[in-house]
Amino acid sequence: MHLDLSKRGVESYLPLKVEKRKWSDRVKVIEEPLLRGYLFVKVSNKEYFDVLNNAGAVSYVAFAGKAASIPENQIHSLKTFVSNFNDQINVTRERISKGTLVKIKRGLLKDVQGEIVEIRGKNRIVLRFESLGYCIHSEIAIDDVECLESDSVLD
Repeated sequence: MHLDLSKRGVESYLPLKVEKRKWSDRVKVIEEPLLRGYLFVKVSNKEYFDVLNNAGAVSYVAFAGKAASIPENQIHSLKTFVSNFNDQINVTRERISKGTLVKIKRGLLKDVQGEIVEIRGKNRIVLRFESLGYCIHSEIAIDDVECLESDSVLD
């Protein structure tokens, strides 16, 4: 859709994240949309409905029935952030809070389950592991866990 709109002269921005994917025989570098399902467009009133007629378009993100408008300086900031910190970007819709049950995704404790007992800043959590009959605490990066409770995901 991004390429189709560009060919038609509609200004659009699709933030991409570079990721390494490991197959059994090789590692491949791929680009994926940073925000799945989102394409930023700058349109005139005339182009507003034309964009929706494009294959793959569903709707504009709207608040109170009006299409969301993002200031150009914020789009510029997003572009700068994506180009300078692409390898450090992690996007999640999960809301992590004390008491949330999580599973560790990588490292020596991979697949171990625990409960969040403390949140330290925006990037670290303290987990409690009771699987051995003891309460063991460990400080883990938020990016290294996934929520096991469905109510911890924002809709």
